[in-house]
Amino acid sequence: MLSAIILFLLAGIAEIGGGYLIWLWLREGKPFYWGIGGGVALALYGVIATFQAFPSFGRVYAAYGGVFIILSVLWGWGIDKKAPDMYDWIGAAICLVGVGVMLLAPRH
Repeated sequence: MLSAIILFLLAGIAEIGGGYLIWLWLREGKPFYWGIGGGVALALYGVIATFQAFPSFGRVYAAYGGVFIILSVLWGWGIDKKAPDMYDWIGAAICLVGVGVMLLAPRH
């Protein structure tokens, strides 16, 4: 499970970081190579996610979606300096519970 968590975190950093670089390029006038770097990071995200050991593409990406939400709240707080409110934290906690149900539920 530790490797799954690490892969989710790496994929999240690549996706959010890549999207953020493209945001900065297109919305805040950063040089075009910021956008190129963002595109590379987004491509890495797609590759990193394939290293998950779970057999189902849909389940991996659905669970990753919950992780992505939590990481996005943390990214906004730490990098973009936008403090989450109580509803952001409640939503992130709900997502974390959902990820746990999807990945840890006994299946036959």
